[in-house]
Amino acid sequence: MGARLAEAGHEVVLVARGAHYTALKAGGLRWRGPDGERVHRLPVVEDPDELDALRTEDVLVLTVKTQDAEAALDTWGQAPVAGGGTAAQRLPVVCAQNGVESQRMALRRFRRVYGVCVWLPSTFVEPGVVSAPGAPLTGILHLGRHPHGVDDTVRRIATDLETARFEAPVVHDVARWQYAKLLGNLANAIDALCGPVAGEQARRLYEQVRGEGEAVLRAAGIPYASAREQQEARGDKVRWAGGGGGSSWQSLIRGTGTIDADYLNGEIVLLGRMHGVPTPLNELLQRLATTFARERRPAGSLPVAELARSAQDQA
Repeated sequence: MGARLAEAGHEVVLVARGAHYTALKAGGLRWRGPDGERVHRLPVVEDPDELDALRTEDVLVLTVKTQDAEAALDTWGQAPVAGGGTAAQRLPVVCAQNGVESQRMALRRFRRVYGVCVWLPSTFVEPGVVSAPGAPLTGILHLGRHPHGVDDTVRRIATDLETARFEAPVVHDVARWQYAKLLGNLANAIDALCGPVAGEQARRLYEQVRGEGEAVLRAAGIPYASAREQQEARGDKVRWAGGGGGSSWQSLIRGTGTIDADYLNGEIVLLGRMHGVPTPLNELLQRLATTFARERRPAGSLPVAELARSAQDQA
């Protein structure tokens, strides 16, 4: 998103940590798109202290995994804004992440919170290097105010994104799109543990995991966009050759020690417990994925047949 916005002429400051920060600072952002690789030498910081005071026209875009969101929100929410006040008091924060929890975290701190349903195939496994091969659009980003509604700010954000090769529909019910995406993201743990969800056994397992998710959302009275509605919205606008793995798989490849399964499969487990719906398969995937991340086991190293046997025992 930063690369595309910068290419469209928007002023961008990147925020990064650790080896990624070091690589961006030293060599710029190596950005690989469908039309080749370019290097963007953009300002990059680790925290607000490296900037002058934020400005009233700035927008904060939160793109860390949900397990890292609270620390980022605390750090940036306290950042001073020119003319007085803090970012949490005066600036909008856009939560561009999988899952639904980070917006609730943000709303505890920030007065103006916006959610995004992120449909943006991309890969980040090497410090300083980001690939997003989608064409003719880089991604589709449904967005709206959290918990619901739209305003002039979200319309302006959408306009900027649409100058940068994204489609950015502004919707009153962004959570409805995010919960639909969540059901798809329940496969992330399978992908991370076993590799691509491609064979019959893996697909059957995902269908069972998704079935638990759909049952939970029905019991909780949570609406979500249908598969047909999503397909009609996406069409053939974001094409790519495939390859690599999902965002949870990428966390294992990078050896971060954490993974977002608590906020994907774990969201279904939480809602299931709240509404009396059993979710044994999502609970199994949540537990295994977090164990793999914590113990830094290799991505894709669990045979899908072994996972399927464990799932059968769990059920």
